[in-house]
Amino acid sequence: MRILADENIPLVDAFFSEHGEIRRMPGRQINKAALEDVEVLLVRSVTRVDRELLEGSSVRFVGTCTIGTDHLDLDYFDEAGISWASAPGCNARGVVDYVLGSLLALAEGEGVELKRRRYGVIGAGEVGGRLVEVLRGLGWDVRVCDPLRQASELGEFVDLDEIMRECDVISLHTPLTLDGEHSTFHLLNANRLEKLRPGAWLINAARGAVVDNLALRDQLARRTDIQAVLDVWEGEPQVDVSLAELCWIATPHIAGYSLDGKLRGTAQIYQAFCASKGLEPKVELAELMPAAPLRGLSFDASIEPEDLLATICRAVYDPRRDDAAFRRSLSADGDQRRVEFDQLRKHYPQRREVDGVQIEFSSVAPELERVVRALGARLKS
Repeated sequence: MRILADENIPLVDAFFSEHGEIRRMPGRQINKAALEDVEVLLVRSVTRVDRELLEGSSVRFVGTCTIGTDHLDLDYFDEAGISWASAPGCNARGVVDYVLGSLLALAEGEGVELKRRRYGVIGAGEVGGRLVEVLRGLGWDVRVCDPLRQASELGEFVDLDEIMRECDVISLHTPLTLDGEHSTFHLLNANRLEKLRPGAWLINAARGAVVDNLALRDQLARRTDIQAVLDVWEGEPQVDVSLAELCWIATPHIAGYSLDGKLRGTAQIYQAFCASKGLEPKVELAELMPAAPLRGLSFDASIEPEDLLATICRAVYDPRRDDAAFRRSLSADGDQRRVEFDQLRKHYPQRREVDGVQIEFSSVAPELERVVRALGARLKS
């Protein structure tokens, strides 16, 4: 069996070597010619996998080590009898850490208390749902908009207009869908962006085209009171430099790029591959997960909850580092910027997740324990 994998997918050998011959290549370079005699195709979001790519090939299984599937032509897969799998939730924790780090940077820069802001989360799936749990666990005021979930289940959901009207912080976590009444293409268009509250913060760690980038650029240029954090861009790896320059934080689609999330993604696809072949999985992620460099943090019970939150989050991850690296890449010419966008992702430094850190206090303090439990970190007994 021949297996073709995006070169940025980790642990492919560890999980798949016993099942066939593995070849790797850059995800954006995977084309029809590369699929000769390939039966298993493993990709990330940069590879569009559709009829044009697969028709006439021997590919029978497609696995994307990402939570999103907008780059996959699922209707064609069904028509052609091609098995497929994605990795829902694999990087949800990493994205939550990215959002928390961005909120801390915004609050520090603008002198705002995070607990006094009202949060609107658009899309309450694996990522958005996890974020809502964390924010509410911290005791913050959160509104949730998810029309698909609202139509099928009970819950405290609000419509998008209420989010725009009432929330000081809007964080996008919806998939990109292009058809039907629930299309999310330019969900935040010029009209909706006009409705951002004074002093609002907008965070997009979903898909670039969920926000009209040109309209957002115009808003940011006209309204200095609003701030944006963008990890995703229309047309990436091509990025609107003038828009990036107006953002408080700008990064190259790495919000979910924690090592833990990447490894979980590969493991989930391996599990799905084995299931599709009727095989018993032999490799366990727990056996392959490296130890985290930061094992734990100790605090005196006198620390303020706000300082505890900032210290834990920033000890694990601070998105300003990625923002600085990305901004340096934007000084190159257009072609080189596209190359550097992918290089920043390919050579991304090892990053772990907040929930892998053990927290210890000198004495019991309920308000501090609440912060730790909300973040999902481990509390030493």
